[in-house]
Amino acid sequence: MKVEATEYGDRRVYAVSAFNRGVGTWLQRLPTVWVEGEICELRRQERWQSVFFTLKDAADGSVVAALMPRGQFDGLRLDLRDGERVHVYGRPELFEPKGELRLRALSIERFGLGEHLAALERLKQKLAAEGLFAPERKRPLPRIPHRIGLVTGNDAAAKRDVVVAVQARFPPARLLVAGTLVQGPRAAAAVAEALGAICAEPEVDVVVLARGGGSFEDLLPFSDERVVRAVAGCPVPIVSAVGHEQDTPLCDLAADVRASTPTAAARLVVPDLDELLASLARARAGLGRGARRSVERHAERLASSGTRLERAAGLLVERRRAGVERSAAKLRALSPLATLERGYAIVRHEGVVVRSAVALAVGDDIDVRVADGGVSATVTEGHA
Repeated sequence: MKVEATEYGDRRVYAVSAFNRGVGTWLQRLPTVWVEGEICELRRQERWQSVFFTLKDAADGSVVAALMPRGQFDGLRLDLRDGERVHVYGRPELFEPKGELRLRALSIERFGLGEHLAALERLKQKLAAEGLFAPERKRPLPRIPHRIGLVTGNDAAAKRDVVVAVQARFPPARLLVAGTLVQGPRAAAAVAEALGAICAEPEVDVVVLARGGGSFEDLLPFSDERVVRAVAGCPVPIVSAVGHEQDTPLCDLAADVRASTPTAAARLVVPDLDELLASLARARAGLGRGARRSVERHAERLASSGTRLERAAGLLVERRRAGVERSAAKLRALSPLATLERGYAIVRHEGVVVRSAVALAVGDDIDVRVADGGVSATVTEGHA
C-alpha cells in the first residue's frame, strides 16, 4: 500500500498510520541478521498463534521484543527458560498499530547460559551441597494453625489473594502480615529481614512467602542467597508461593511446601471450615452409632450371660440336690436305724453300747433300742 501524505501548503504531513506503514516498509528492506541476548519474559499460550519473548543485552540492559510462530517455536524443542542466552536469526519489523519495533524470529539457537542463570545454577549447586534443599528437611504443615504469618509486598495482589482465600476458607484464622519490598535491588535484604521478624512473633506456627508473577528479573530477589537461607532457617514450616506455576526461584526449593499461586498457598495452610464442620458432624454421628452398637452388643451379652447364669444356677441346684439325695441314700443305707428296721436292736448299759454278753451281769439295767422305739429291762439271766 502506497504511503501518501496530505498537502498543507508547502508542508507534507503523514498520518500516524501512514508514518508507521512507511517505516515498516523501510524496515522490510533490511536483511535478516543474528542477534544475541538473554531470553526473558517468555510467554507461550496454546491459544496464541505466536510465542512472545524479550531479548536482553546483559551488558547494558538494552532490550528488543521478539516473536516467533508457535508451531515453529515448538518444533525447535529447545525448552527455553528465562535467563538463557540465545542467538536469534530474524529480521526487524514494526508492529504498525502501536509503532513498536520487534524482531520476527526465524530460528533460535541456544548459545549458553545467561549471566544470571549461570550464577543461579552455581548458587543452587552450592546450597544443595549444604543440604538446604534435602527432602528430609521438609516439615508438615499444622492442621489448624494458631497464627499464620504472611510475608508479601505492600498493597500487592498476592497479599489480597492470600488474605481473601484464608478468610473465605477459615474465618477464625488469625493472620499477621509483614509487608516488604519484593522487587528491586533492596528487595532481597528486605524479604530476609521480614522473614526473621515474623518468625519471632508469638504463636506463629506457619509462614507464607508470597509474590505474584513477574519477569525473570523481577523474581531474582527470591533466588538471592540471603532469602534462601532465611527460608531454610525459618523455625516453623514455610510455604513459598512466588510467581506462577512455571517459575521456580530457589526459595521454592528451600521451603517446606511450594504452592503454584498465592491462592493455592492459602488452601494449603488452612482447612475449609465447612468441610471441617461436615467432617466433625460425620465423625460425631459415627461415634454415636458406634456407641449405640457397643451398648446394644453389651446388653445382648449381658442378657445372654444372665440367661446362662439362671440356667447354670438351676443346673447347679439340681446337681447339688441329686448329690444330696445320693448322700442321703447312702446315709440311710449305712444308718443304724436301717439295721434296726431289719429286726436288730441296740442295747446300752449306763449309756454305753453293749457289744458282748459278758459285759452284763444279772440284775443290770439295760436300755434296748428297736426301729420304732425302745424299752428298759433288767438282766435276769445270761447265756454264753
